[in-house]
Amino acid sequence: MTDPERRCTSCGLSLTSRGTTQFICPQCGNGAIGRCSRCRDQSVPYHCPQCEFIGP
Repeated sequence: MTDPERRCTSCGLSLTSRGTTQFICPQCGNGAIGRCSRCRDQSVPYHCPQCEFIGP
């Protein structure tokens, strides 16, 4: 997870502001999931780029 241009997996917003997070997919353990604060607060679904896992 050393991508210099981290983006929210749901909306594509750059993950530079406070309240953002990035984590590994809980299902496959390979895909990097990025979440902006708005999508986290509103529980916008995300899809893992590796295994297509859908999370809240």
